[in-house]
This record gives sequence, structure tokens and C-alpha cells, in this order.
Amino acid sequence: MTAKSSSDIKADVVLCDIDERGVARIIMNRPAVHNAWNPQVVAALTDAIEALSAASHVRVVVLTGEGKSFSAGGDLRWMRGILDQSYEQRRADAERIGKLLVAIDACPKPVIARINGAAIGGGFGLVCACDIAVACSEAVFGLSEVKLGIIPAMISPFVVRRLGEAGARAHFLTGRDPMAAQRALGIGLVHHVVARDELDVAVEAELRTVLKSSPAAIAEAKRLFRRGSARDIEVAIKEAAEALVKTWEGGDAREGLTAFLEKRNPSWQ
Repeated sequence: MTAKSSSDIKADVVLCDIDERGVARIIMNRPAVHNAWNPQVVAALTDAIEALSAASHVRVVVLTGEGKSFSAGGDLRWMRGILDQSYEQRRADAERIGKLLVAIDACPKPVIARINGAAIGGGFGLVCACDIAVACSEAVFGLSEVKLGIIPAMISPFVVRRLGEAGARAHFLTGRDPMAAQRALGIGLVHHVVARDELDVAVEAELRTVLKSSPAAIAEAKRLFRRGSARDIEVAIKEAAEALVKTWEGGDAREGLTAFLEKRNPSWQ
């Protein structure tokens, strides 16, 4: 049996189906903008993850993007609009992103990132929140926020946990050009890299392995990790939201995002 989740939530910006094995697939469905986030995408992803977490017949979740990209992170036109919001509105937007990442991290089912292309900014953070990451060889990974006058705040707890502080600093502070999939494999960001036409085969191999294991034991194993880190993550998310709002209130964020949309260099260059 195949089913749609949450009645095609939020105008199909996110799609979800569940197969007869209990394998759920969540697809970010904005290929024209490289599956960039906006409030509808964030809400739809959160709804989907929370619904699947509570569904007893779901054994494992696969997260991917439609088209050639996994996710380009925050939609820059949406982010430019955030600059004109009130403090309270900015804070609420930041906390909703944090809620999504925590929902993925806390999901009692394994969450596998099927990385079919670029994972930039928030897309990079999604990969870090997932349990297992399988990437095609054409995928690239980057954190370019500082080039835009902003910071990778809400994803920071998950990126630091995945890469360690030294690895995270190297990307957070430089906004360096996106790294290739093999480099991402070498630093532990992803677990497998395969040719594009082998991506689904590699994901299926992970699914078969998961489906051989006890659902109850998997859930308890994930809770084991959460027991040690949940409080730290919650504190870090609150602090990250405050830092992100402060950054949005600065002049560099307005200049950086405006310059990008106007296809010019920001003033600091």
C-alpha cells in the first residue's frame, strides 16, 4: 500500500509516500529553486517528520530533493524579506527552523539522506541532522552564509556535532567554495558516495540493512544518543536563534542578501 502523508501538505512543496515495507520517502519539491526553504517548506517538512515519527507502521525515513539538487537551504528572497520583519517575527522564523532540525534528530526511526545534488546552507544542515547520508558523486556541500552577511546559526549544533568544532570552523568562518562529495566522505559528512545511477541502489542497500534490525532497538539506540545531547541541543538552538536574529538586524545581512539578488559584489568586497 502506498499512501500520501498529511494530505499533500502545504501545496505539495513537500511530498511523502509510504511503501508496503514501512519505508517513508519525503521529497522536497521545489526543483525550480533547488528545493530552497521558505516558511511553507519548513512547516511541511516538520509536519511530515512528526507524523512519520508517530506512525507505528513506519520503519525508516528517506529524505531527498526533487530534480538536480538536494536543497539550497533558505530561499534568499524569503530571507531578504525577513530583514523587514519585527524581532518577534524573525525569532519565530528561526525557532521554526530549529524545530524542524530537532524533529529530524529526535525521530525514533532512522532518517537517511538521499543526496541527489547540491546541499548548501540549510541543506547541509539537513544532512547533518540525518542519521545516514548517501550522496551521488556529483553532489556538492557548502556553507556560504558569511559571504552573504549572515551566519549558519540554526544548523550549527548539528554541523558541529557531525564535523567537530575544527571542521565546522573551517567552513563557518570562510564560506569557502562548496566541497565535492569525495571530500565530504573524507571528513565524515556523508557515509557513502556512489555514481548518480547507483544512488537508489545504495539507498536500498541501507534500507534492507535497517529493515533487518529491531524497530524497538533502533528507537532505543536513538534515544540513547538523545539522552546525552538533547539538553545541549535545546540550549544551542535557543542561543542560535538569538544569534541569527541579531545578525539579521545588522547592516551586513541587508547588504549581502541585496547584493546577491542584484548580482553584484557586497560592499565589503
